[in-house]
Amino acid sequence: MKIGIIDYGMGNLFSVEQAIKRLGYEVIVSADKEELLATDALILPGVGAFKDAMKRLQETNLVSLINEVEKSNIPLLGICLGMQLLFQGSAENGSGKGLGIFNGEIERFAGINDDGSAYRVPHMGWNELQFAQRPEWLQEDEMTDNRFVYFVHSYFATNMDRADLVAFAHYGNEQVPGIVQKGSITGMQFHPEKSSEFGVLLLKRWLDGVKKGVVL
Repeated sequence: MKIGIIDYGMGNLFSVEQAIKRLGYEVIVSADKEELLATDALILPGVGAFKDAMKRLQETNLVSLINEVEKSNIPLLGICLGMQLLFQGSAENGSGKGLGIFNGEIERFAGINDDGSAYRVPHMGWNELQFAQRPEWLQEDEMTDNRFVYFVHSYFATNMDRADLVAFAHYGNEQVPGIVQKGSITGMQFHPEKSSEFGVLLLKRWLDGVKKGVVL
């Protein structure tokens, strides 16, 4: 099975590539639409600003790739900013339009709780995932007691469809979507490849689910 990492110039490509290789899967990094469509599944990484990332996707004609991926039910995993790009839009640096696969908007953490106390922005460090549901690729008997993953972000998904929420973490007084899924499209707000054993387990289960045909 071959995994394609979408290279649009704004991603943590090396760490994701190496993590997939360590899990025993073939991987290519490419910006070529036809080469990417020839793989079994795609990963959309991302580090940086939402608007800049959308601009790069448009300039490299990769928005059309992702539209085709959605219509064809090709498995795709968005990581960190890559997950945020899958939503309708973002308030980062003014309103910007996203890919629109998931309903909802990307908003900045307020930094102030309801009681007036402050919390740090960005949300950076280890936080525990809680599961709202378990897709077929991630079953209860495969879970560990330690469910901490590593987050680095100042913006998070809001007003999303509850049916698309797989897992979340609490930060400040916000419920932060950590894993989302709609059909063959999955997003992880944290960095699974940098999240020790549990993060690597999640990445492995997703890849194994693609291989078994249960990420649909």
